[in-house]
Amino acid sequence: MEKIIKKFSKSLLERIDNKKIHIVSHYDTDGITSAAIFSKTLERLNKQFSLKIIKQLTKEEIKSFPKDKLIILLDLGSSSLGELSSLGNEIFIIDHHEIDLILSKTSCVLPTPKSDSLKLFPASKDDNSKTAPLISVENPENLENYDFHYNPRICILNNHLFENYENLCGAELSYLVSRCISEENKDLAHLAILGMIGDTMEKDINKTRNRIINEANVRIKKGLLIYPSTRPLDKALEYSARPFIPGITGDSKGTFNLLKEIGIERTGKNYKSLIDLDNDEMKRLVTAIMLRLNSDEKTSKLIGNLYLIKFLNKIEDAREVSAIINACGRMDRTEIALMLCLGNNSARKRAENIYVKYRQNIILGLRYIEENSKIQGKNYIIINGKDKIKDTIIGTLASILSFSSIYKEGTIIIAMAYNEDKIKISARISGKSGNNKSLKELMNYITACLGGESGGHKEAAGCTIKKDDENKFIELVQKKFEYETIKI
Repeated sequence: MEKIIKKFSKSLLERIDNKKIHIVSHYDTDGITSAAIFSKTLERLNKQFSLKIIKQLTKEEIKSFPKDKLIILLDLGSSSLGELSSLGNEIFIIDHHEIDLILSKTSCVLPTPKSDSLKLFPASKDDNSKTAPLISVENPENLENYDFHYNPRICILNNHLFENYENLCGAELSYLVSRCISEENKDLAHLAILGMIGDTMEKDINKTRNRIINEANVRIKKGLLIYPSTRPLDKALEYSARPFIPGITGDSKGTFNLLKEIGIERTGKNYKSLIDLDNDEMKRLVTAIMLRLNSDEKTSKLIGNLYLIKFLNKIEDAREVSAIINACGRMDRTEIALMLCLGNNSARKRAENIYVKYRQNIILGLRYIEENSKIQGKNYIIINGKDKIKDTIIGTLASILSFSSIYKEGTIIIAMAYNEDKIKISARISGKSGNNKSLKELMNYITACLGGESGGHKEAAGCTIKKDDENKFIELVQKKFEYETIKI
């Protein structure tokens, strides 16, 4: 993988010379930290560039790309190769989402994801079309001997191109490229950690990720997986979304009663923070939370690694900083998130205020879901937030529910919210299910039937459809679950 990173970085450096550059990235933590990494990298190279953070890479968005600039796509692009191939721009893609292979045989040279052997679509030898690939080979023995170009103008770096690939997020891939460009960029490693936390990949510590963790000088401590672990305990519990604790999350009185019940008192004006609890206090707190969760989950699922990083000259819980960045993105204030990532101290207070409003929206959304009717089948549930839940947080709510014990293991959660004349749909699988269901395939099926845009991963995917197709969508999903099994 390191050789391919070097080839990709070298190609990027060669092509950006004397070029106008336009960066497009996703609006979640992974996308924003990726954008921050590349912004700082290009700034250090004295390159001028423009930057846009977007919700989704739609066909309309692709058509709006400036025609005179080299395009760098971060944390998106892998599912839009067909549309991108029609552009005349030079395009670099750094992404970790699954690659769409529904492409013409004259333009696709990408290996099938997760395949033991490569299955390439070689271009014919006499094909001189402008979408012809740079390479045309079958079953190469060593992936690292090849540059993975979609066509002469598109260069893509994606985990799924590697056999036995390491599961890295967009910010980690962006950091690896940045560090390859210059060792000076090692000071951006903490942004890769924030992106990794934002995409909930912290439980899978592979070789490359461990190296990034070390370069970021992360302090890892075992503790209760509720954040922020560095803030007063009552606030951490009240705003806990993962897990969602009935009677505690969003309820200051319930939080006060719980702490009183287990004998944890204030120290002066405030409660201790989670990381300051002694072993006995931690045991009492975990027991009380388990009783309120009313689940069969093991206590070990509530305990895990806390990632403490130095951020703006303070030791912070990486999960909280990641959540603040994500909140700014979801609340349409990506410029504040970028300023924060790039070390602007004045952005911290503004970002925290946005985070407070965001958490309030999350709590209101969870309450709406709890109090309103849902469509529930044997192995799925459909939650229709309509115009009562912001489309920018519907995916977060679906994720929170999937991490909770509210629905049984393996339940597919489909959450919907209006976005003007469209509907944003997010799909998640509750718990860690080994049932081999692919939500990305489900979303692709939906958009194949109804039109729209889709993307994501096997266990977390989404799509956007026309608002007029709301009832058709619900009927389609119900029929799909009642009569078919989602394939791998």
